[in-house]
Amino acid sequence: MRIGLLAAAVALLQCAAAYAGEQPVPLNDAPGHDVVENNCAACHSLDYPRTNAPFMDRKTWQAEVDKMINVFGAPIVPGDAKAIVDYLTKNYGTGS
Repeated sequence: MRIGLLAAAVALLQCAAAYAGEQPVPLNDAPGHDVVENNCAACHSLDYPRTNAPFMDRKTWQAEVDKMINVFGAPIVPGDAKAIVDYLTKNYGTGS
């Protein structure tokens, strides 16, 4: 049992060290940037828009924001939700 706990501790330290060296990708500096940063970074990395961008149109970004609010309980007010969808669509979406 001690060996298992030791192995788990070593694995966690290795993961933490790897994550510590990772540099976050900054968001595009455009209208809505602060709203996205203030609402979204509280729960997850802001790298998601860049990795999802090739696949996301306005409808899909809206569904993602709705999911964050309705499923995960993100405390995003309606005005901020619209600003987030607008920003993500314009800066990281397919444009439609």
